[in-house]
Amino acid sequence: MPASPPTTAPTDAYATPLIDAGALVPGTRILIKDETRYASGSHKEPAARAVVARALAEGYRRVVIATCGNYGRAMAMACAAADIACTVVLPTGWSDGGAFMREAGADVHLVPGTYEDAVDESRILARAEGSIDGNVDGPYVDAVFEGHGVVVHALRTALPEPPAALWIPVGNGTTIIAVHRQLRALGWSVPINGVGSAANNPVVTSWPGEYQMLPADGVVTTDHNQPLVNWHALQGPEAMAAVAETGGAVFGADDTELLAARDLLAEHGARPTPSGAVALAGLLGHARDTALSGTHVVLLSGR
Repeated sequence: MPASPPTTAPTDAYATPLIDAGALVPGTRILIKDETRYASGSHKEPAARAVVARALAEGYRRVVIATCGNYGRAMAMACAAADIACTVVLPTGWSDGGAFMREAGADVHLVPGTYEDAVDESRILARAEGSIDGNVDGPYVDAVFEGHGVVVHALRTALPEPPAALWIPVGNGTTIIAVHRQLRALGWSVPINGVGSAANNPVVTSWPGEYQMLPADGVVTTDHNQPLVNWHALQGPEAMAAVAETGGAVFGADDTELLAARDLLAEHGARPTPSGAVALAGLLGHARDTALSGTHVVLLSGR
């Protein structure tokens, strides 16, 4: 879905709203960190900017990535702003078919198959002269983590004390790892709860046991869960270790729950895609069986 203009203008390059949704769950205070308010509509925008800055500093003229949609939109805009070329590889039929990325100036390659197939193709294209692999597990992985970690500093500024838990979307596991690293650096002890597409992500299906990839044909992609679907989460094992170290857990949400969470968020002025609402879907699902208390922060990922 193409990004729409933010309804609340950020106060600086990395500011997005923290919405007080009150007691959506009895006994709790729910705060919504609306990371969809970046111009690209994606929480991956700070990571894309960090990768582009590194590429420019090292003399590269093109960044090449694979995407389910969110990272591609963010990277296309970050490259355009820095006047550097961008190649995005997207599975055929996913996202908006690359329309937003093309409009932003990126070269879009559509490939049949899954996100993992797109990653393989992007690595081949990144070998061209003057190009760099900007994937989340590529040579600039530390820049990716740096960018994803800025949300922790924003929360540290906004909150007087650590929340009871953070709820974070799970795809490759990148955001969880980045948030965990920054929490440790700040000395905040906060459980991280990851939420992904039920039955369609190995971090979700493996938890709490040892990480196991899913069969390549064992995942089901829909219009609502696309950015969350992986048969191999590129940074899954490290993400699971991070969740375990904080005392958190991993949860799954199905499409019905994604849609319900999206609709509920609209009542509070947030308009993510269903997949962008997955973290709230996971919290609400967990709360049906478990009493929660304290302040819970939910990250929205894409619109």
